[in-house]
Amino acid sequence: MGQQSDGAISTLTAHTVDRDGITVVVVAGEIDMATEDSPLDQALDAVRRRPAGLVIDLGAVSFFGSSGINMVLNVWRHAVSESVPLAVVAGRTVSRPLDMSGAAAVLSLHPNLAEALAAVRTVPPQRRR
Repeated sequence: MGQQSDGAISTLTAHTVDRDGITVVVVAGEIDMATEDSPLDQALDAVRRRPAGLVIDLGAVSFFGSSGINMVLNVWRHAVSESVPLAVVAGRTVSRPLDMSGAAAVLSLHPNLAEALAAVRTVPPQRRR
């Protein structure tokens, strides 16, 4: 949780669901420097289990700062090293900072969960371990 400028506490939640062998980590709230624990720790745990694919759903993220970019890139690096296909659901709040930072060039970004799941499922099995 972080402190908002008006003094209110912002809530950040993350939970994991399985969609036919694809792990989906759903994150909601603000991801900024005040975020104490990485909401994407669940995504890193999923990569270690080497699922058929991983989707990080950031569609309900209301603020996405540089720490969020670093968190997503950290998960991406681990997913690449473990040959786990990765896709990210990103609305404008998330896609704009990823575009501006150049991170979007290496990520598979999608506007909704259905498209992200489809993208992960189309990765050829030989690219997976």
